[in-house]
Amino acid sequence: MVCSSALSLARAGAARWRAQASTPERGVFGQVSNQGGPTEISPHNFESNMPADQIRFDVITLFPDIFTGYLGESLLAKAIEAGSVEVVCHNLRDWSTSKHNKVDSPPYGGGPGMLLQVEPIVHCVREVQTLDPRPAHLIALTPTGRRLRQSVVAELATHRRIILLCGRYEGFDQRVFDILKPEEISLGDFVLNGGEVAAMAIMDTTIRLIPGVVGDHESVVQDSFSDDRSLEFPQYTRPREFEGHNVPDVLLSGHHPKIAAWRKEQSLARTANRQQSEEQGGGSPS
Repeated sequence: MVCSSALSLARAGAARWRAQASTPERGVFGQVSNQGGPTEISPHNFESNMPADQIRFDVITLFPDIFTGYLGESLLAKAIEAGSVEVVCHNLRDWSTSKHNKVDSPPYGGGPGMLLQVEPIVHCVREVQTLDPRPAHLIALTPTGRRLRQSVVAELATHRRIILLCGRYEGFDQRVFDILKPEEISLGDFVLNGGEVAAMAIMDTTIRLIPGVVGDHESVVQDSFSDDRSLEFPQYTRPREFEGHNVPDVLLSGHHPKIAAWRKEQSLARTANRQQSEEQGGGSPS
């Protein structure tokens, strides 16, 4: 499997990584040995092997193993193998100063749950920032952030390095925001168990805008929300008829101007229906 992610980074600074392959593969830092045991690389001697026009994600999380399967599948795995994308996961507990590697504590003033502490997060982010010479854009995944839209994704794709800080429990100590001043991003008005799924969503959407990751660039252009307004038009493939449902005749006509006009009309109609449904408080229109 192509995915070979750095699943933890010790506080001493040595990068430890685990290959999910039976043969040597190109990993996030270079060549992965299959001789067993972690390989250590000094961050002081580390220089990213990524070309300047490609992107690196550093993910700071309490649960790095969540990403193992995700990084080894589909377009992202191919992009990592091709060197277009680099993903490194860092276990926040490696920066804990407590005996049992705790990074959370009850909130001052009382209240339910636990908060992620400021000290390990600040130390972690500052050290991770030194692992690559490119400036890093720091993002905190939090429900109080601005909503992720395609226009936001387009902004993120202009950065060559992004650090994704995954929230957990009742969120972050406010001083994390006061000191590090991350951009705050939310997937929407709902509650997740943590920021890991949101981090995956950001990576998944952003890499599609990196040249060469999606084989057919036209498919990216025609995606829903590619202009941040319109939904994609309906699409059909074989067979022409199934259980009484037929492919529209215009798509079989071979008349490309008519097809383009039909697709534009369908896109606008679908978008208007969605907007009307949302205004009425309903779900997605059929």
